[in-house]
Amino acid sequence: MPSGRIERMDTNSLLRTLPKTDEVLASPRLADTLAATPRVLVLDAVRASVDEVRARLLAGEVADTSADALALAAAGRAALAMQPSLHRVINATGIIVHTNLGRSVLADAAIAAIAEVAASYSTLEYDVDSGERGSRHAHVEALLCRLTGAEAAMAVNNNAAAVMLAIAALSRGREAVVSRGQLVEIGGSFRIPDIMAESGARMVEVGTTNMTHLADYERVIGSETGLLLKVHSSNYRVVGFTEEVSLAELVELGERRGVPVMEDQGSGVLFDLRPYGLPFEPTLSESIAAGVSVVTASGDKLLGGPQAGLLLGRADIIARLKAHPMARAVRLDKMTLAALEATLRISLDEERALREVPTLRMLTMPQSEIRVRAEALAGRIRDAVGDEASVDVIDEIARAGGGSLPLAEIPTAVVAVASQSTATATIVALLRCGSPAIVARVKEDRVLLDPRTLLSPAEEDAVVARLVAVLGG
Repeated sequence: MPSGRIERMDTNSLLRTLPKTDEVLASPRLADTLAATPRVLVLDAVRASVDEVRARLLAGEVADTSADALALAAAGRAALAMQPSLHRVINATGIIVHTNLGRSVLADAAIAAIAEVAASYSTLEYDVDSGERGSRHAHVEALLCRLTGAEAAMAVNNNAAAVMLAIAALSRGREAVVSRGQLVEIGGSFRIPDIMAESGARMVEVGTTNMTHLADYERVIGSETGLLLKVHSSNYRVVGFTEEVSLAELVELGERRGVPVMEDQGSGVLFDLRPYGLPFEPTLSESIAAGVSVVTASGDKLLGGPQAGLLLGRADIIARLKAHPMARAVRLDKMTLAALEATLRISLDEERALREVPTLRMLTMPQSEIRVRAEALAGRIRDAVGDEASVDVIDEIARAGGGSLPLAEIPTAVVAVASQSTATATIVALLRCGSPAIVARVKEDRVLLDPRTLLSPAEEDAVVARLVAVLGG
């Protein structure tokens, strides 16, 4: 009899030893898993484990076909299935508003506000004084107006939604005029021309990429013009031979020709950050003071709150936005409103905001303070890993991130780690693979750890412990 026939018979015999699903589920090794995990996930894990062993047998490999072995494999699969996909990460990159890592970290007061409304019923759309239906806009409108000087305000689920809502309400079926130098794309393929198209406005481009004059706008204004739009360039800058029309000039033109002016400011900054060594960034109150009809901004960039889109401006304009059908589709949920309200209340006091809002605290922390923390962290790492790695403190640059303050080079101090025995790529990969994941930068074949974005001593402890695990010591 040919040898191939014998192997086929042996494989078939082994396949017949595979236990049924119910036998694996009955294994004592799955008892704890079944008690703590939805049965449907355990069942999927058992089937996947049996399928894996069947595939190995068919490939001629050796595999344990016992019910206990399959139960143990299924328990591991079920445990992985129960782990949340969205989970905590330690940010050691020095990028403060890190879009990929969730942008701004919330203040303690904002976290507490979320927990309170999440665990109970709330006044989301209820007026306790009158006993009648209330408006969810009321929770943040007065605060936004007080902080910026706007006549009225509202908040939606992000700044892209704010821009789309404003253009749709003010210029659907009409022309929206914008400079070619402001037709930007930012993260996630957010493109101004695409937003214009989805909003139903007909985009009219004026000027050139680097030069736009007031006369360019004036020439195209006609009976079909619904809006003059000014867009913050976010993480994009044209430098050199450039000119753009100021917001004040655009507002004066809009008032003279009876056309609303909208500014997409983007960053949502409330305070002048120049005293803290950061570049000039127009504040929301400056846009309002310039007379803009409506200004839009993010709540989770330099404001330091949750993901939200802010719309502030003239009372008649904001009333139109609130009444627009799209407003319901992009409204905020109760937890985001609670976090935003708490962040805005903190922001009534600038000193308190700089102290309690993590984004602002990290942005304005002086390099001297960071260096002290970096030296202490480096010393702990040296003591822990010994000769397994070289550990130095070097001057570096941190970034605001999230498309905010794109030209800002924030002086910082980082811990630079390199190993002769473990590749740098391996170190950063293993840092990411632990729980919680630790995300670091690599430069010149060294792992850079920036204390500026490490939020607590506990996170520094985790960094040291993980490096010990990765490098030995």
